[in-house]
Amino acid sequence: MREKPGVTYDALEIIDRMIGDDPEMRAGLVEEELNLHIAQLAYDAREAAGLTRQQLAKRAGTARGVIADLEDADYDGPLVPVLTRIAAALGMRVELRLVPLPRSDS
Repeated sequence: MREKPGVTYDALEIIDRMIGDDPEMRAGLVEEELNLHIAQLAYDAREAAGLTRQQLAKRAGTARGVIADLEDADYDGPLVPVLTRIAAALGMRVELRLVPLPRSDS
């Protein structure tokens, strides 16, 4: 499909254009990107271990719904303790990093 100049079908680019320079919206987008990243990490680790959500929940001492919410980026509880228990149940540990933002020349 041939795109017209200035037209995109890239969902992230469309969202970026819609948000513009609104700092509150930008912060929300960053938070959602982090939630999606965590969800993918949790899912990938569970799948690599060959466990169902129920099996992982039992090993981590939590409910299946907590695992489901975390993997669906819908978890609203205390994240670090839950991630730590899940990681331990998978024979892993959690590592967090703070990284500098790219500098803006504007």
